[in-house]
Amino acid sequence: MIPPMDAAEAPVVLAAHGISKSFGANTVLTDMELTVRKGETVCLLGPSGSGKSTFLRCLNWLEEPDAGSVLLKGQRIGVRASGNIVMSDGELAAIRTRIGMVFQHFALWPHLTVLQNVMEAPIHVQRRDKAEVRREAEALLERVGIADKAGQYPARLSGGQKQRVGIARALAMKPDLLLFDEPTSALDPELVGEVLAVMKDLAREGMTMVVVTHEMAFARDVASRVVFLDRGRIVESGSPEEFFTRPKTDRAKQFLLRYSAQ
Repeated sequence: MIPPMDAAEAPVVLAAHGISKSFGANTVLTDMELTVRKGETVCLLGPSGSGKSTFLRCLNWLEEPDAGSVLLKGQRIGVRASGNIVMSDGELAAIRTRIGMVFQHFALWPHLTVLQNVMEAPIHVQRRDKAEVRREAEALLERVGIADKAGQYPARLSGGQKQRVGIARALAMKPDLLLFDEPTSALDPELVGEVLAVMKDLAREGMTMVVVTHEMAFARDVASRVVFLDRGRIVESGSPEEFFTRPKTDRAKQFLLRYSAQ
């Protein structure tokens, strides 16, 4: 476990209250609550279909919840014409620039080089100086270990390299919060470690992160807090030591037994 510095006293970066979501008759999330403080790495665990990815996407309004609210450093996120949240598309886009997202399937722009992928949003969304952005992008590629791939196109990269580009691209926006949606699940097993190593470094450096993952060893070693979901509800929340050695519910015990048997 890599504990955040003075976690209990750290300012709240993200607060989600009462998040519920249904797709037709299928209820995916029910009254979800989550508070994330600066420097925390919160890992969302649970069986497939438990609502982890949907909840993550609700945190930056890529998925619009049916009820509830999300605040980033006290500023409410969301746009819903028929509900009690009012935010223009422009305001929503602006606040999303403060929340980096790393996707399961990379979502890189195939027609841009690695360096251009990292530079694109800071230049065209944040309107920052191109020379400055380039310097920072090159430093980020060095940071994630793929500076030598700056001129390559995504099609020529391995899955692990693509995901490290995705992390560098998210960091280029200097976000308050990073969201990871199962960042290693699309990778061959031998490539998982290189992505997890970058994420561990970010945790050590105090980056605030919410991570949906099936990597139990990563959650146990790196998370400051584990949140366990089942059937669209939060069943347990606590330190990795508590969750992995003293789970409180039968459902969590069953989940851990299944993974320990793999």
